[in-house]
Formats: sequence, C-alpha cells, structure tokens
Amino acid sequence: MSDSASGAASAEGVSVSGAKKGGKQADQKKANFFARVALFVRQVVAELKKVVVPTRPELINYVVVVIVFVLVAMAFVLVLDFLIGKGVLALFG
Repeated sequence: MSDSASGAASAEGVSVSGAKKGGKQADQKKANFFARVALFVRQVVAELKKVVVPTRPELINYVVVVIVFVLVAMAFVLVLDFLIGKGVLALFG
C-alpha cells in the first residue's frame, strides 16, 4: 500500500491489514461497512491527488512511442508467422 493509504488507515485507527489496533482479539474484528467504504474513498482521493497529467509534448511523445512499439511487435509477429508457415509447408507440403 502507498504511504497515503497507510497514513489514512492509521489516522482512522485501523491497521493496514484492516483490523482495529489493540491487544485483544475481540477488538480485532473488521470495521463496519461504512467505515471501510469511507476509508476506501479517502485512499482513492489521496491516490488521485498524486496523478500528474502529462503536457501536450509528453503525450505526443508517449503516443509515438506506443505506435512505434506496436508496429515493431506486428512486424516481428508477421515475420515469425511467415517463417512458421514456410516451415510447415516445407515439412508437410
């Protein structure tokens, strides 16, 4: 879990594993449903605050890198398919 998630969990009085802090086993049962949902929402908001939106040039760069990688992978599969096809035709021909 991230730092913010464990921080939010400790601020709630709930350990990262979801059990309440305390020495007794009776105290270590799950928090109620609404407390768990509230904790989840707080953790989601904390994670969303960490998101960095790329600038336009970065986004264009990422798109170009993905397209080039996909084209290289397609070429590799095309060559592999062609060679396997030729091998099967030569073997069973």
